[in-house]
Amino acid sequence: MDDGMKIQLVSAIHLQEVELQEKPADKQQGSDKADQTFTVEDAVETIGFGRFHILLFVIMGSSNIVEAMEIMLLAVVSPEIRCEWRLDDWQVALVSTMVFLGFMVCGVLGGYVADRYGRWKVVFGGFIWSAYFSLLTSFAPSYGWFIFLRSMVGCGVAGVSQGFVLKTEFIPAKHRAFLLPLATIFWMTGSMLIIILGMLVVPTLGWRWMIRISVTPSVVLIFLFKFIPESARYNVSAGNVDAAVQTLQRIARMNRSSLPPGRLVEPAVTERGSWRTLLNSSFRRTSILLWYSWFVASFSYYGSVLSSSELLEKNLLCVTNPDREHQVKHRHEDGLCYCIPFAFDDYQTLLISCLGEIALVPLNIGLLNIFGRKMSLTVLQLIAAIFFMLINICTTMFGFTVLLFLLRSLVSMNFNVVYIYTAEVYPTSARSLGMGFCTSFSRIGGMIAPFIAQVLMSRSVFLALSPFSVACLLCALGNFLLPIETRGRALLQSS
Repeated sequence: MDDGMKIQLVSAIHLQEVELQEKPADKQQGSDKADQTFTVEDAVETIGFGRFHILLFVIMGSSNIVEAMEIMLLAVVSPEIRCEWRLDDWQVALVSTMVFLGFMVCGVLGGYVADRYGRWKVVFGGFIWSAYFSLLTSFAPSYGWFIFLRSMVGCGVAGVSQGFVLKTEFIPAKHRAFLLPLATIFWMTGSMLIIILGMLVVPTLGWRWMIRISVTPSVVLIFLFKFIPESARYNVSAGNVDAAVQTLQRIARMNRSSLPPGRLVEPAVTERGSWRTLLNSSFRRTSILLWYSWFVASFSYYGSVLSSSELLEKNLLCVTNPDREHQVKHRHEDGLCYCIPFAFDDYQTLLISCLGEIALVPLNIGLLNIFGRKMSLTVLQLIAAIFFMLINICTTMFGFTVLLFLLRSLVSMNFNVVYIYTAEVYPTSARSLGMGFCTSFSRIGGMIAPFIAQVLMSRSVFLALSPFSVACLLCALGNFLLPIETRGRALLQSS
């Protein structure tokens, strides 16, 4: 054997030894990769913010337009139905109460169904339900039919409100305090749309055509909603890991990102949608304080909305420079004047007050990021209590508009923060149910508010506004005592 052959033989033996040494290392590397795991929270944070979240923000935010239009419609249509059916104050107030009753009953039911069978089904069903019954409302032949159909609309809106949970579960933690307050833009848009419709349509075609036209956004959203997937967090909690992975992969592709290395592993939650989770030792105090906070959030928000429309409709303001239109009073010695339609200036005042819902959004974002959720709720309720009492003072129409603008900003910000806090504090296994219970308690506030803002207001403006101020003061104390701060915290999968 010559020297060349010897060299080749030695090289071959050496190469074989190197390959044998490398193979176990490669196998070990592959084994390590296979052993890596990640959770939905890891995936959401790794994928980050991108095009999917913009689509989610626009479509799910538009659901707030639908919700706002259906609720704010009550303030615009009240003078018209009072005139058509010669309604007393308590009958007008009962319309709003019936809407919130439907919302309250279906709020808990919708939350339970969303935790058991998925968020997407409940929100989509809510769109169809609310649009159908809202359209039927425009054909109501009598007052009795009108309040029944509006209560059915309230039930549908309760399903639509679960969209906030669906949206929150897809947003990375560091973006929630920025994106979720911006959703008030959509609520303000819905409020302004229904007021503009009232201004343009009611004087010419009447309130029935206003309601028919207002259904259009719901119909459009029914077709757009197919672009929103079911919550990956829900799918994992239900044991449907493959569906969760497909959803996360789709989001990663849209955002031009990737999932964490490894496989998605998270235990299925057997007890989903159980009220016991809300009242166990970890969440009992939080739940009780939150229920009251939601009650006051709705009580004060709809109190401000209905009070402003009532003060304008019946000309109950202490205005130092009233024009001729604002000198017509609802109560006379000879009886009641049922037909006092909104003047153009009244619609303008309502529109300007709606702008207040987004005017202080930068302040809201700053409060959430600097002081956290608890302190933000406390401060907002304290200031709202002061502004409710300031409406009693005598001022010009411009002064009243400014006060109303700031009050709407405060109560709207508070409602937004309590939504965010609730979606963050509860685990996935009971998040929708927790939101459902909270929204139901809020609708109790919404049911009581009309009888104070629309019935008691006719007797005394001071007596009508005082309960809203006192409720806000007590709520500020309750918010301060909340045991959990959720700023920057990951969403819990189970309790």
